[in-house]
Amino acid sequence: MGSSGLLQQTDWLVENGLKALELLFRAVLYHPSEPILIADSDRHYLDANSGAGRLLGLSRDQIIGRRIDDFAEASFRPRIEQLWRAFMEQGEQEGTFPLVSPDGNVHEVEYTAKGNILPVHHLFVLHDKARKKVDDDPASSWVKDYAFFLLDPDGGVVACYSGAERLYGYRDNEIIGQHVSCLYPDEESLRAKLQAELKRTTAEGHFGNEDWHSKKDGSRFWANVLTVALKDENGELQGFARVVRDFTKRHRTDETLRQAAARLKQAPAEPTIVGIVSGEFDRITEASDAFLRMVGYSRDDLVGSQFHWSDLTPAEYLPLDERAHEEGLRYGACTPFEKEYIRKDGSRVLVLVTSAALNLSPFRWVTFVQDLSAREQTETIERESGGELNFEEIVGKSAALKLVLGQAAVVAPTDATVLLLGETGTGKELVAQAIHRISGRRKRPFITLNCAAIPTGLLESELFGYERGAFTGALSQKIGRFELAHQGTLFLDEVGDIPLELQPKLLRALQEKEFERLGGIRTIPIDVRLIAATNRNLKEMMGDKLFRSDLYYRLKVFPITIPPLRDRAEDIPVLARYFAQKYGKEMNKQIETIPSDTIQALVSWSWPGNVRELENFMERAVILSPGPRLRAPLSEIRADALEAPNGATLEQVEREHIIRILRQNGGVVSITATRLGLPRTTLNAMMRKLGISRKDL
Repeated sequence: MGSSGLLQQTDWLVENGLKALELLFRAVLYHPSEPILIADSDRHYLDANSGAGRLLGLSRDQIIGRRIDDFAEASFRPRIEQLWRAFMEQGEQEGTFPLVSPDGNVHEVEYTAKGNILPVHHLFVLHDKARKKVDDDPASSWVKDYAFFLLDPDGGVVACYSGAERLYGYRDNEIIGQHVSCLYPDEESLRAKLQAELKRTTAEGHFGNEDWHSKKDGSRFWANVLTVALKDENGELQGFARVVRDFTKRHRTDETLRQAAARLKQAPAEPTIVGIVSGEFDRITEASDAFLRMVGYSRDDLVGSQFHWSDLTPAEYLPLDERAHEEGLRYGACTPFEKEYIRKDGSRVLVLVTSAALNLSPFRWVTFVQDLSAREQTETIERESGGELNFEEIVGKSAALKLVLGQAAVVAPTDATVLLLGETGTGKELVAQAIHRISGRRKRPFITLNCAAIPTGLLESELFGYERGAFTGALSQKIGRFELAHQGTLFLDEVGDIPLELQPKLLRALQEKEFERLGGIRTIPIDVRLIAATNRNLKEMMGDKLFRSDLYYRLKVFPITIPPLRDRAEDIPVLARYFAQKYGKEMNKQIETIPSDTIQALVSWSWPGNVRELENFMERAVILSPGPRLRAPLSEIRADALEAPNGATLEQVEREHIIRILRQNGGVVSITATRLGLPRTTLNAMMRKLGISRKDL
């Protein structure tokens, strides 16, 4: 082919490839439940997913073509022009703005914006601050971990967009013209896989896989790749469109997901199987009569394609649905998994779900649902977890720790309130999570609230929520933690910090299993399993009239005391190796050896901050280690751990250690608390208890 022919082929590839990349972009990004909008450079919306439609209260067709300004509160609109100019210059932006829905309600909305994902395509991810996020991962990370490419028929890079430089570390001019194999590790087997992948993509039209990719600096990341073949009207291959996502974190959880799927219960003898096809924007466009009967909807509910999967999906299942969506894109179909659907009357039905991608251009998705509601729930929790209790995040093998885990295993299957006692940093929240995971509520929400981290005046609204207009500034309804935890588990950390005037309302909610939102008149019934934790002596607080005795005895149904790290010293070497491996992987370091004198020093120190302090110390040690041998800053602990005078009490050792770290940090309590792995409030309390004042510094 001559030079003019090559130019024509490149022009065709760029023009048609951008259309294919846009379809890929929608397929991989539009499924999550967070509201997602695409705008052009004039601030007009080009597209919107179903989450955006729900937040704005409009259909997709009613959103497209309108401007961002149309949905902002009138007093805020003059500021949009200024924010837009800054966004166009910088290419990224985060912030909040007051969004007005069609009914006139104002929502304080957080947004993450990313410019030029594809040419003149700007991405906006919104989140209503009045509602709980369904995923721990920030929305902005969806954008940061993507890269888009156009390849010629031989695999040469013709164009790259958005996150290619950020993901791989190469500038555009370093990649364009190179073969795409330059982004793979220098291993023949991986290069051979690449050629096989392109060949299979040509034959099948699209193909997804995962493998290791390499960055410019030589480091690796686990890449999820979707590739689409681009063919002209004669069926001749003109090139490929490709999207790459950094799935390193997801790669670590994939094995857990597959193990969970392998433990699914057997299906009933005569299952009801139905197929439902949904379109690109999560709309259910076709459904069998059997499925509609199962969920209590009629065929009229499908008219206009305003019926969405999220209408049926409880919030606690959305992250699992997203993983199934991505798995289906990679492999053509996802691993079957159990979930519940919400019927039209509000009740739930247990189902087995399998989803598969039909094609990517245009994107079509089919879901097969099997009704499991009639199946007998006879397997025990231990059998469901493969014969082992699910304590994988709790590291240690000491007798003291085994006693705690044994108590957790005994109480988990019940709905009894659990009170976790112990010093700060001992892992009370991990134990609470473990109890939830092996309980009958494990598929329901696990909601947490640190009572010490919320200002006293806001704690009631955090627990119970409030109605619109309940007080000045209450522009919309807020759902409290109790309501979010319905049918699940609520973990209240630092419960000793709940003010005395709020304790009766908490007691009533626990005993009567109902409450009213702040400013509300309607009683809301709840079904919540409570786990509380504190490092304070609640009995002493009762004597000082700072904690109600009736609430104390209501919480102390099943107390579990978490031992401090100094009382399970045999776990310290195990924890040290675990944290060294954990932070080594995060920093792309291979920590192979921890010197024996380091282990001895770690075991000898009393760890007043417990496991949290040890974890922070090991993270610093990994940072300071240039090679495979751990280089720990033993000077921080050796002075007290190895040279403390005979007969020194634990309080004396703790007091001297805190004073020494305070001196090293110029007396700044917040920095000292960070180094010790303690909350600032806890360090202040310890300083008062140990009699530490400015004159000691």
